[in-house]
Amino acid sequence: MAKGTVNKVILLGRLGNDPEVRTTQNGTTVATLSIATNDGMGENITTEWHRVVVFGKSAEAIQKYANKGTQLFIEGRLRANKWQDKNGNMQYTTEVVASNFQFVAGGNSQGGSNYQNNPNPNFNQQPNNNYPQNNHQPAPKQDKMLDFAEINSSNFDDDIPF
Repeated sequence: MAKGTVNKVILLGRLGNDPEVRTTQNGTTVATLSIATNDGMGENITTEWHRVVVFGKSAEAIQKYANKGTQLFIEGRLRANKWQDKNGNMQYTTEVVASNFQFVAGGNSQGGSNYQNNPNPNFNQQPNNNYPQNNHQPAPKQDKMLDFAEINSSNFDDDIPF
């Protein structure tokens, strides 16, 4: 990491559609996700859509266990892409390159398993032993995580002494 800079993204959202999965010429699995997050309160809620790219064994786990509506916690970094289209126009896009993710229990998700990508930009990822090995076994279940609405609706004493 360059001194004095940070490129870190954290998202908690749901898949807007099934993952798009492909394999590169060198055999690396790549999953492209469309993640929806909400911002605002009451009637002023807006939805933001984020393009997320996952590589290697993590992409294989996404392909196997995630579908439209699955809630994911994603950590990664922003990457800007620039290219020239067939008409000679410059095109730009920004995406999140996931370094790790977690299935969040509840909704359509499969549990709370952690997955981690090797951040090597060459995408030559080593096997990751944090994903289920048995093709017929779903991801392990985890206690449901509370969301902020549930926490705020309880009788929580928020009187802080400082």
